[in-house]
Amino acid sequence: MSSVPPRVVSVHDMAGEGRSRAGNRVPGPTVARLPLYHRALSVMAERGVTQISSVELAAAVGVNPATLRRDLSRFGTYGTRGTGYEVPRLLARVDGALALDREWPVAIVGVGNLGRALARSRGFRSGGFRVAVLADIDASVVGTMVDGVVVEHLARLGEACAREQVRIGVVTTPASVSQSVAERLVAAGVRSILNFAPVVLAVPEEVTVRQVDLAAELQVLAFYRSRHGGALDAAGEAGDPAPGGDVAAGGDAKSP
Repeated sequence: MSSVPPRVVSVHDMAGEGRSRAGNRVPGPTVARLPLYHRALSVMAERGVTQISSVELAAAVGVNPATLRRDLSRFGTYGTRGTGYEVPRLLARVDGALALDREWPVAIVGVGNLGRALARSRGFRSGGFRVAVLADIDASVVGTMVDGVVVEHLARLGEACAREQVRIGVVTTPASVSQSVAERLVAAGVRSILNFAPVVLAVPEEVTVRQVDLAAELQVLAFYRSRHGGALDAAGEAGDPAPGGDVAAGGDAKSP
């Protein structure tokens, strides 16, 4: 484990600043929007679209055009007045910003239903992510194969991560063991962790953690639904506040 004192990573403190290839600081919200731009541009490229305006791309992603232009300008990408952006060129630039122009070996620890589903997900393959290591402690699971990858015992996690040069770890274990799993990943040299366990992890300062808490997301949805009396009519749906917006205790949405 690193000698740097561990820090507690809050479930909601996952959007810290990043850096562009040029070394400039990039705000967390901008980093979080890059995958949205990438997805929209990929769809457009598949459809043969070669040119798109900032207004059209912003609408496809769900942000305002000014935000989109500001985000892309941080990576030296500027549209042409009157014609907008070249889709292939912009997609390549976003790929580079997200470092998707290289392969990222991934280790998934916890090969239950969720771990297996993730290992078989097209999302890993489509973004340059390769599931290289699967680990578990269940004797009935260790030694089996999931989508061409043999499940190894957790005790061999460090060896497997070194062999496959793993840079990203995914934790899909029960909450009770997720901290010890995170520590094993960090000891193996992994500095990026995607955590599906509903628990706050303590990791060294240089380690980045992204939290995916499905139960918490459902609770947020239930909160907003309850403020509309459970109505699911079209008018009610149109009036839903954004997840980040303020909601009065009595149930009325307030403008920020």
